[in-house]
Amino acid sequence: MRPVVREFCTVIVTVFAPAPPPEPGSTVLVSIPPPPGPYQPQEPQGPYPQGQYPPPPPSAQGPYGTPPYGAYPPPPYQGWGQGYSPYNQPAPVNGLAIAALVLGVLCCLPAVGLVLGLIALRQIKKKGERGKAMAVIGSVLSSLGLALWVLVLATNGVSEFWDGFKDAANSSSPVKGECFDSPSGLEGATYDLDEVSCSGTHDGEVFAVITLPDGDFPGDASVTGTAEDRCYKLRSTYAMDAWAVPDDVDVYYVVPSEESWDLGDREITCAFGDTDSDAAMDGGSLRNDETTLDADQLAYLKAVNVQQAAAESVPEDMPEDDLKANKEWAAQLVSALDEEAGLLRGHTWPADARKPVEAVAKEAEALQVPWSKAAVAADVDSFYVHYGEALELEDTDLSVTAREALGLATTPPADDEGGAGGGSGGSGDDLEV
Repeated sequence: MRPVVREFCTVIVTVFAPAPPPEPGSTVLVSIPPPPGPYQPQEPQGPYPQGQYPPPPPSAQGPYGTPPYGAYPPPPYQGWGQGYSPYNQPAPVNGLAIAALVLGVLCCLPAVGLVLGLIALRQIKKKGERGKAMAVIGSVLSSLGLALWVLVLATNGVSEFWDGFKDAANSSSPVKGECFDSPSGLEGATYDLDEVSCSGTHDGEVFAVITLPDGDFPGDASVTGTAEDRCYKLRSTYAMDAWAVPDDVDVYYVVPSEESWDLGDREITCAFGDTDSDAAMDGGSLRNDETTLDADQLAYLKAVNVQQAAAESVPEDMPEDDLKANKEWAAQLVSALDEEAGLLRGHTWPADARKPVEAVAKEAEALQVPWSKAAVAADVDSFYVHYGEALELEDTDLSVTAREALGLATTPPADDEGGAGGGSGGSGDDLEV
């Protein structure tokens, strides 16, 4: 903003006594004022300094003792050159006053703002600078901020604020049954999971939350191992009907990082997500448990999931690498098949579902024979023979008929050995928070 300068003109009126009329034949000199505007006449060069001239000779004297017109050039006029401004320059603003005002408004360093404000007032008074109002306002605000900090410390407000911050960090993850979006996708690190409706597109759906015990951070490997083991076991308690889980759905888990652990984060969040971590899920919630199933559906799934859980505990090593572990697994399958048959026969089924369910129970009893032989196999080749016999006895059509009668999903998973998720036994990628 250009400064506004008030200019005052002083009019000086000089009253002259009327001059006597000139005598006849005399010369009248008329003074012509210099032209307006800047004008810098060229000074003649000579032995005299600029603006000084020798006295005129007596012969050059004009009437009344004055020099004749044109004897000397007019006096030089001072033009506007560099270093001259027609406006008054305002005094500079004190820098410490500006800093005091900023710190006072932000209230981040109230003690520093107060000190800067007081120093600025002394400098302004001494140097004649501007900014007194800013220094005063900054000092007042900093004083209030300093008093507020003292009050917070005296009333344990910092502890309460920190506890609230930790609670917010712990509550950032959605709970079981909620769907969410992750700004960074389902792999890598994330700082926030935004809860969204499961009816629309979403990145994941929480099916379990695991709380870890207090203590020192157990390490990334330990936390991830716990998540992978527990999440795969818990997914069938949320999505009990493995056939209703799409083939492109995988299991993911959100685990605490060392930094979030220090803030009180102890939760592992198990979630369903698309096998493509950058793709979104759609089609509604995958939840099918006691909250969504009727009594007959629940009884059937509880029975067949016993066998499914045993099948998922297959050893990592092949029989030729660890025959003993595979024989123990075969024995577990025999017990699971026996329990499945007992549960299917122990429930009273609707009339149209009795025969289909009975057929599934008979199949479970028939499968116990080859698996019993595999559990006592003498060598690897014998184990594979009985393993093949069990696979040939399995008839998926029997399960489809029973499921259709009970109103359950009738499309088998693409890889029936993939587990209860029907393809959800994937990589188990994790997110850190």
